[in-house]
Amino acid sequence: MAPIWLKYLKNYYLRDEVNRDAPSVIRARIRQVTATCVLASLATVYLITNHGKATLLEALRLLGWWPIKPLEIFRCNLLTAILFAGPLFEAGICEGNWRSWIKRDTWAEVLGSWIGWRNQVAGPVTEEVLFRSVIIPLHLLAKITPKYIVFVSPLYFGIAHVHHFYEFRLTHPHTPITPSIIRSLFQFGYTTIFGWYASFLYLRSGSLIAVIIVHSFCNWCGLPRLWGRVEAGEPLGPPIPSRAKEDVDKFQVAQGRLSISWTVVYYVILVAGAAGFYNRLWPLTESPQALVDFLGKAK
Repeated sequence: MAPIWLKYLKNYYLRDEVNRDAPSVIRARIRQVTATCVLASLATVYLITNHGKATLLEALRLLGWWPIKPLEIFRCNLLTAILFAGPLFEAGICEGNWRSWIKRDTWAEVLGSWIGWRNQVAGPVTEEVLFRSVIIPLHLLAKITPKYIVFVSPLYFGIAHVHHFYEFRLTHPHTPITPSIIRSLFQFGYTTIFGWYASFLYLRSGSLIAVIIVHSFCNWCGLPRLWGRVEAGEPLGPPIPSRAKEDVDKFQVAQGRLSISWTVVYYVILVAGAAGFYNRLWPLTESPQALVDFLGKAK
């Protein structure tokens, strides 16, 4: 499967175009990586059914496609929302953006752009298909332990994002090499950590849809604030282009400095969310459809 993984990496990350946000570049990348994911999934099904002596339904279960598990999808995303309780409070309450989250026009604006479609749909779907739905079943077929799968297989995911160093050097040729390397190492770190989490969710829930939605949600949220004061006018998620001045009034609050009490409450909620996440990590991911029992072998 290494050639397929390298083909995905080349098509989605290592193309020669300087502007990765150009619509033509995004469209071309999405077409090619979608074809790669289809090919990889078919190859994985073939290996599982022929070499693993499994039925087609058993193969689809290992790939996380079937059965569809609404409860597992909800619980995995609830767990992730608990972890991001602080950022959600900051954006939704402090900045007053919660009303825009439930408006159809907001999401139409985000998903109506190629950048938004890549970040919220195409990226999460194709990355989770390849790095979870394809790679993890092959590790299970090889009798790899669950802990190894959780902590080692996501390194493929982290390494795949080192391409940002290449693209950053193309778009910022005058930036010193050391800051560029530090930036890429930081990206490698947090993408690998997310890969640990997504792999754990996948093994515990057996749901590809759950990890795709979690991935999209995390892309939308970005990294939580870990220092500094909470400010107004810093929306969570991708920017929403406005067609007229009145749209700004709908989706943004006035710029300005909030009192320190808002910041204190934010950090309290941030810590409480992290504690709640730690406390509910195992209960909320428990499922009769789990692919492994984390005591040894695949189910």
